[in-house]
Amino acid sequence: MSVPDEVEELIADAPLSAHLATAADNRPHVAPVWYGYRDGVVSVLTTGKKLKNIQANPRVAVSIEKQGDDGPEWSVSLLGTATVVEDTDRTRAARERVFGKYRETDDDEGEGTLVEIEVGSATSGHY
Repeated sequence: MSVPDEVEELIADAPLSAHLATAADNRPHVAPVWYGYRDGVVSVLTTGKKLKNIQANPRVAVSIEKQGDDGPEWSVSLLGTATVVEDTDRTRAARERVFGKYRETDDDEGEGTLVEIEVGSATSGHY
């Protein structure tokens, strides 16, 4: 699926947090994450329950919203399939891309396992 240009413009470089929804054993789990986006793929570095859920069920949802002074300005919902990436070079590059949006230095090299989410559908709304 091709992510609409309008959605790409909203989420590509914005230092916003997202909410990643996973599910295992018919129990949903939603948690905030920092993310990177490029060419129809959302990258997150994660551990714990989110990672275990993705390993059990790769179907995920990602929600991103920008808040303005008077409340929400826009929101994006993405549905996709997650893949756990074990490649050290790809993980290092993703870590620089993702964490570089949110902080000046990447001082914790061991932070999380790379998960790449291939976007299957994308919807957006403006308030």
